[in-house]
Formats: sequence, C-alpha cells, structure tokens
Amino acid sequence: MFPEKTMCRPLIIAILYCFFAITSALAQPEPPNRGESEGGLEGSDFLLSLSTLVGTAPANTTGTNRYNEAQSEAHGQTLPAVCVPHGQTLFTPQTRRTEQKCVAPYYYNDSLFHGIRASHWIVGGCTQDYGSFTLTLPTDYPLDHSREEAHPHYYSLALGDTLTLALTALSHAASVRLSRNVPLTVVPNSDEGLGRVWTDSLRQIVFAENPVHRIYQGWGEPAGFSGYIALYYGQAPTYFVATSFTSAEAAYDNLLAETDSLRLSFEQMQQACAQQWLQRFHTLCVEDPDTARVLQFYGALYRASLLPRQMSDCDGSYPRFASHGQTDHADTPTYGDFSMWDIYRAQLPLLNLIDPLRSGHMMQSLVRMYEAGGWLPIFPCWNSYTAAMIGDHAAVALTDAYLKGIRNFDAHTAYQAMRKNAFQSPRRYRDYKNGMGRRALRSYLQYGYIPLEDSVPEAFHQQEQTSRTLEYAFDDYCVAQLAQALGHQRDYERLMKRADNWRNVINPRTHYADGRYADGTWADTTQSGEARGTARMPFLTEGAPVHYTLYVPHNVPALMETLGGKAALEAQLDSLFERGYYWHGNEPCHHIAYLYNACGRPDKTRQVVEHIIETEYNDTPGGLSGNDDAGQMSAWYVFSSLGFYPLCPASTNYELAHPAFKRITINPPAGQPFIIQQATAPTDPPPTNLSHADILHGGSLTF
Repeated sequence: MFPEKTMCRPLIIAILYCFFAITSALAQPEPPNRGESEGGLEGSDFLLSLSTLVGTAPANTTGTNRYNEAQSEAHGQTLPAVCVPHGQTLFTPQTRRTEQKCVAPYYYNDSLFHGIRASHWIVGGCTQDYGSFTLTLPTDYPLDHSREEAHPHYYSLALGDTLTLALTALSHAASVRLSRNVPLTVVPNSDEGLGRVWTDSLRQIVFAENPVHRIYQGWGEPAGFSGYIALYYGQAPTYFVATSFTSAEAAYDNLLAETDSLRLSFEQMQQACAQQWLQRFHTLCVEDPDTARVLQFYGALYRASLLPRQMSDCDGSYPRFASHGQTDHADTPTYGDFSMWDIYRAQLPLLNLIDPLRSGHMMQSLVRMYEAGGWLPIFPCWNSYTAAMIGDHAAVALTDAYLKGIRNFDAHTAYQAMRKNAFQSPRRYRDYKNGMGRRALRSYLQYGYIPLEDSVPEAFHQQEQTSRTLEYAFDDYCVAQLAQALGHQRDYERLMKRADNWRNVINPRTHYADGRYADGTWADTTQSGEARGTARMPFLTEGAPVHYTLYVPHNVPALMETLGGKAALEAQLDSLFERGYYWHGNEPCHHIAYLYNACGRPDKTRQVVEHIIETEYNDTPGGLSGNDDAGQMSAWYVFSSLGFYPLCPASTNYELAHPAFKRITINPPAGQPFIIQQATAPTDPPPTNLSHADILHGGSLTF
C-alpha cells in the first residue's frame, strides 16, 4: 500500500467527497469487511459516481466527421465492463449476440438485455470478440437505462418489476446475483457453431468451451486455443463464474483461487475489485472544484486500464503464442491483445509511468511471443500473429519501457527480436503470409521507401506504402535507441540512417507526404486534406497527407526544416486546424497539437489541446469522437489533462501543454510524488518539455 505521505489533499471536501473516498480507502492497510451493505464499501461513493457507459453510443462530440467510417467509427466501441485493471475477462451486459468483427457486445441504443457476457472484446477497436460466453436468463428483457447502474466494480439492472441482476468481478472470476431464483444458461458465442457445454453435477459446475478463430492474417482459421468457462450454481440465486484460456479444469481452478474456494461473498468480491481500481486511480490524484471534470478524468483512466489483458491463469499457465494446444508456464503474469498501432502512442507510455512493474510484465510477454513464434509480432491479438495494421511498433513499446527505467524484462532478447524484424524477412512465404515480419521490408530496404508498385497483398491493410515508410522510419529510430543503450553501436548507426527515410516520401513540390513510384517519380497528389480511402490516396492509412506529413515524431526539427522552417510548420498547423482537417477520432493526429511547441508557440499548443479536450470528449454514452482503440483515445485525454504528452514514445521527454485541474499529484510506484498545479499569481513561463526522470524524482511544476 502507498505510504500516507504520498496522499493528495482534497481541495474542496464538500465538492470532492468522492475523491476523498479514494484516499480514505487507500489509507487502510487492509480493506475492512463492510458486511452485507451493498454500496457501503470504503471508497464506493467515488466509484459509484463513475459511469462506464462512455463510448457505447454514437458520438455526439463536435469534432469533424470528414474522415470517419460511419459504421465502425461512429461509436467509441467501448464496454461497460466490470473487471479489474488488465484482467483476463471483461464481464459486461450484452445487447448483441455475435462475435462478429466491428460489433461490440453492448450498445447503449439497443433495446434488449440478453444477459452477462464473459467477453474478450478488444475494447474500443473494430476487431472481434473471441472465446466468449453469455449467461442468459430464460427471456430477454427491455434495457431501461433509468434502472441501470454501470461502474468499474459493479453493474446492476432491474428486469421487470420483481427481478434485479447485480454483477461484480475480479480478473478471471465474477459473481452474478439475482434477487430471486432464476436459472442461468451458459451460451458459447461461437459464430461457427463449435461451442460445447457440459455439466459436472457432483461439483455443481457447468463447463463450456468456445474455440477461437482468427481474422486479419488468419482469414477465419482456428487460432489453436479456446476460451473456457466454469459456472458454479450451488449458491443460486448467486452464481460464481470463472474463465481460462488453457482448459475447463483451469477455469475451475481460477474460480476456486479468486473466490477463496467459493467462500467469498458478493460484497467481498465487490470490495476487492473496488480496491484494485482505487489503487490504480491513486497513481494520478487530481483536485478541482469541478466534480464533473474530475469524474470524466477517472472514467478515461478506467478505459485506459483495460488492455492489454492477462492471458495466464492464476497459477501462471497460459496458451503458448501462435501454437496449437500447447501450454506454457511463467512466474509472472502473461499478457496479450496488444492493439499495437494504437497503444504505443500514449496508452503504453501511461502504464510506464503509473504501473511500471506490470508494464515490464507486458514487455516480457512480447519477448515470450518472440521466443514461441520466432518473430516479434506486429499486432498480437487472439494469441496469434497478425498484420492487422501497419508499422512494427512493438519496437517502440519495448524501447520506451527500457529508456524509462523498466528492467523487469529481458531487454537483450527483446533487442534480438527487434533487430530480426528490422533486418530480415521470413524465408518461408507461408510464415510471411501468416503475419510474421515487417510487411514490404524488402522494398523498404531497396528503395528507402515502399514504392507504389508494391501493393503489399499479404496484409489486411493493403497498399498504404507511404504511411508504412513513415512508420518504419520511426520504428528504425526506436530500434536504434535500444541498440545504443545496449552497446550495439554499428547497428545504431545503420538504423539511424534508415530513420531518415521519412524524407523520401515528402514531395518537395507540395511539401506533403505523397505516393512515390520505384523510378522516383511522384503521384503528385495535390489535395492534402482529401478524405481517407479515396482512389487518389490508397498509399495512406486511415488519414490524409495533411496528417501523415506531420508524422516524424523522432525528428521534428528536421521535419520543420524540410517544410521551410518554424513559420512554415506553424502555417501548416494553422491551416490544418482552421480548415477542419484535424481528426481526433483516429491515431495519426494524436501528436499534432503538440508540434506547436517546436514552432515556439506553446500558447497555441495550450489553446488547441484545451479545445480538443472540451469538444472531443464528454461524460455521456456518446462522449468519444471515434474508436477508443484499446484505450488510446482515453490515454490521450489522461495525459493532456495532466498537462503533458509523449509526442515521441521511445524518448524520455514529454511535451507540455497546460493542466486541466487546479492541482495534480502523480504518485509513480517507482518514484516520489510529483505535483503539478496552477499558480494563483503570475509566474515565469514553464519550459515546453518535461523529462520522465523529473517526474520520478519528485518535486513540483507550477503553471
């Protein structure tokens, strides 16, 4: 538990009673047993004020929809999940029965409640659920939001006049309590019809299995493992349930482990869940008279704390990556579902700050994937290789963790994996097609960019050559940083030359990112802000030239020089925002507001960031302007509300904007409290950047 001296002091107790509940709860060495008074848990007043419904309805934000794909990106694609941070399973109300791609289990505007799903949805993404199960009632019920409560540690819904359902959960196990004795049915959500259910009447357990299938590189093939569930019905109308990715018996063992051999009460599990969330929230203590803003911040921190998920059982067993039916064991938790194209930007850097021990376990999980499959994965989901998105950003995540002092992972093996991806391609075509190695690496090495003639057919996202070039240049920079840190100087020099390849796709005539042919000629695209997906610009990923031109996070000074200097970059940024080309609903834009700092205009950084916070987020079900993408959208909000942002992951610097709260206390587990506050009188302007070491060493920063 955190020492009491690191507690943040409530600013206005009458307004921030809920925030005081966090500090009160965390001050207890052991959570007291609050008995049968549901909702009477220490700190529950605060948690019961947090809504988990944000992002479950169509966006109502004021941001532009110029670049949105209406069907898949109109929602935040989030869940009102009851869970613990980075737990294995998200226990959520269900309004959609399928595991189909881009269909979340719950949508706010749906009319019927089906039951409680044990979900592995990659929250906020347009992917698929997998290995999931639904606990259904004898009939569907109307979904009445006026009778619904959705919080991180607790969900309840009144069903008709005489029946109420309540839910709480831990990492692998959950408790479902009904107000009267109504049977539950376990349904495997297998779109292929391959799930199975069986009963052990002696132990009063219903077991079920749901085989996992891959999309993206897998084209629907079996993933080689299943989801399993064990439901104990011996205490009905309270039911205990637990999951596993290794076997049905392992699900039963997880059930016993997390319920103290079925002796844990609903309230005790609820309290244990609440305590884990309070510990997570305590790492970032914000104080402000605006209670709604405080609650919105912690709602974002909740959504940024769901993924990557724990793949391992309570005893450390986990399904071996990219294998068929094999199980491995580790002494530390193993994590999966890295939506890497999204989360390397801010969500994983946030964990490096507030949960470095767990972040190291996640980095070691990536190392285990390399050891199991022979290649560092590009976008590891469904415990499988995929090339779902572009880039090679596991290199960014591993380097960022190492440079920020995280050492509880095998950095030398991680570097071997990163280097192999950067310099080699699989010898067997079937391995390459399966998602191993960088897409179009040979073209990239031959030309210094990926020419338009290389259509990249062995990827879910085909073509997109210019975006790949820009992202590989950044990845090369990141591999170079770890090479230098570990003493591989020759690799460092080679990779730093490749880190300049971004120059090869900036059209010198237009000063915008452009498609380029193998003979060096340009596509000469002139509409810099044209909507994504047009026939004119298939060489970009989910964005426009006006966005990707600015994707050189590792060398902003050189980009600025290429575009014509500070005034030219500032003018390009001004044009982007004034003409409505900025699109916060997707990741390529997330660093752009902070580029004003390089132009010597921190005032514009502050102005634009504050505008994005106010217009692209709100605390309603429609309060996200695009897919949350495994918590990246929410992590941007968390960082920007703190007043700084990791413009270049894999460095130790943050770009400053302005804090959204009167006082913030960062309590990094590996450091000392760091206080950010707004001054009551004029002060000297702060610098435009902040180092990770400064935060860990403790102290204060006043705006």
